[in-house]
Amino acid sequence: MREIVLDTETTGLDPKTGDRLIEIGCVELINRMPTGREYHVFINPERDVPAEAQAVHGISTAFLKDKPLFATVASDFLAFIGGDTLVIHNATFDIGFLNAELTRLKHSALSMTRVVDTLALARRKHPAGPNSLDALCKRYGIDTSSRVKHGAIVDSLLLAEVYLELLGERQTALSLSSRAPAPGPSNGRTQAAARAAAKVRPQLLPARLTQADLDAHAAFIGQLGAKAIWGRFDA
Repeated sequence: MREIVLDTETTGLDPKTGDRLIEIGCVELINRMPTGREYHVFINPERDVPAEAQAVHGISTAFLKDKPLFATVASDFLAFIGGDTLVIHNATFDIGFLNAELTRLKHSALSMTRVVDTLALARRKHPAGPNSLDALCKRYGIDTSSRVKHGAIVDSLLLAEVYLELLGERQTALSLSSRAPAPGPSNGRTQAAARAAAKVRPQLLPARLTQADLDAHAAFIGQLGAKAIWGRFDA
């Protein structure tokens, strides 16, 4: 089973009023295991990035001037996601922007039937909230130290960890990448797991039960009669 964890950054909140995509980040999961395959691109939105949007994600108009147009990257993006399930937090927002760009190019729109909205999952599991990505990372102890501002690929990596937590499948993957360890949002927990695995006691601790304890236990079992269940374990 292949799933794509996806996030976007934009110039604003509404594609219907002229806001555009400026970044797409995707992380591949196979059978809920991260493979290390990612898709990440910055996009020239052919318009200015408002100051209030830049304050959220830190991406400026000047930075995007030499980046490709969505028309240039659309084929690669669609090839990466294929027909597989998309895992998105607050999916209507991201799908709305992606479909606005795809419709502009006369591509078929992405259907919500192929989307898992982790915000909806979180609201069912934690009805009292809060259920923002930041709040869920805090709830599950996921390291967000590398997330100075919002970013599509960083948020996708964090969301992949949150998704496994929401499904109760954290044990299936301790790291979000098969790559060598590097600084990043999931590396702190991976290193902690490695340290725990390394701390294997070289010698067993001596038993705390004395012979007097053992004798007293045997005497007690003897008083319970031949049919006592404890007799099966006291041989």
